Amino acid sequence: MEEVAGAATGWRRNEDIALDLMKFVAMTTGYGRTSSSGVGFQGTGAAAKPEEYAGHLLELYAKCLHAVAGKK
Repeated sequence: MEEVAGAATGWRRNEDIALDLMKFVAMTTGYGRTSSSGVGFQGTGAAAKPEEYAGHLLELYAKCLHAVAGKK
């Protein structure tokens, strides 16, 4: 397996940080879930199919990546 040269010093790519942020938001808010059993903010609505849920997660990842990169 290849290692990133800066990995030993704690350096992380924006993509990795955005992925962790997306996981955190999705898990704590239930973003895009097919059921509404989550606590708190429910995101932009429930997905009816797994494909829709995946689409919601990809959209959330793009938003997280833009936020991490400092883009508006």
